[in-house]
Amino acid sequence: MTQDPQRLSDSISRRKFIAATGVAGAGAVAGCSTGQSSEGTPSDQTDTLQSGGSSTVYPIMNTAASYWSGNRPASDTEYWPTSEYNIDTDKNLADYWAGLYGFEAGENGNPPFQFTVGLSHSGTGVEKVENGQYDIGNSSGNVEDELPDRDSYDKFVDHVVGVDGQPLVVSQEIADAGVSKITGQQLKDIYKDRINNWSELGGPDREIQTLARVKGSGTRTSFVSNVFDNPEEDTTVDNRYGQNQRLADAIAGADNAISYLALAFINTDGLAPIALEWEGTTYSYEDDQNGLDSADYPLSRDLHCYTWDGTSKQEAAVINMVLSDFGQDTFVGPNNYFKLGSRRQQEQQDKLPAQS
Repeated sequence: MTQDPQRLSDSISRRKFIAATGVAGAGAVAGCSTGQSSEGTPSDQTDTLQSGGSSTVYPIMNTAASYWSGNRPASDTEYWPTSEYNIDTDKNLADYWAGLYGFEAGENGNPPFQFTVGLSHSGTGVEKVENGQYDIGNSSGNVEDELPDRDSYDKFVDHVVGVDGQPLVVSQEIADAGVSKITGQQLKDIYKDRINNWSELGGPDREIQTLARVKGSGTRTSFVSNVFDNPEEDTTVDNRYGQNQRLADAIAGADNAISYLALAFINTDGLAPIALEWEGTTYSYEDDQNGLDSADYPLSRDLHCYTWDGTSKQEAAVINMVLSDFGQDTFVGPNNYFKLGSRRQQEQQDKLPAQS
């Protein structure tokens, strides 16, 4: 299907605006609902399905919540392009996805139930889904790493919705001074304070400001697990940040910083990605063959939506929307994450309860 480039650009801009304004529209609804088992039926539904946790997964789920709350009609092909995905329906967007699980259409153009997204950390997301404060717990780390030393994880149901190839980034001044690549060993040495001046890496005679995410963040958990083979590894850093955007801004505002970052935040002005040489292979942000989407890229990690003790039909309606071709193209790809391949996409869809 051929599209006019300017119309496509305008469409994407409008979609980004809707996603941004959805932070208030989707996230400001108060209250939360309790989780349901996989035996739950539409008659058991709560008024609000609540998701929360990881700031890395947040852009995906918040965009999904914005579209869900908008519940655009099938005639609005910009936001609900049914024909592009061979979806035969005249229902509004949320009405369609909820209807697959037996929910009646909402009244006056509203969705069948509200869907909101909170912002915190991966550890918070998996803890709150276990204790019933969230229906869907968002995490950029595996629950086994986020909640170590448990006897069992059997009641956590893991729904992978996308993939993040965690880039290494430096302040723009460091990139401009010629630092374009580091090795895996150098990366370990930086985060163990064994290398602390850019001159040791071919850069300027300037102290390295090593930045990171806070403990409890799935981004940090995944990083130390991938780099040091231990999700609880201690590192030495100059400052930690609770959210990816704040970390990105700190790197951009400095002239000597380095950090890891969620891929969705790589376009922040004032920072630059650098390549990572790992076990003889160099992985680069703009490399088509050995890019951050490579299955072998050492800082790659899955993005998770956890449910507890099964998956209710409410939870399934939203997760199925995100896992669909429409959801992957609309919520995952545009937020600078990698979409699931068809095999993994089908594996995740097979975890959902049967449709009505």
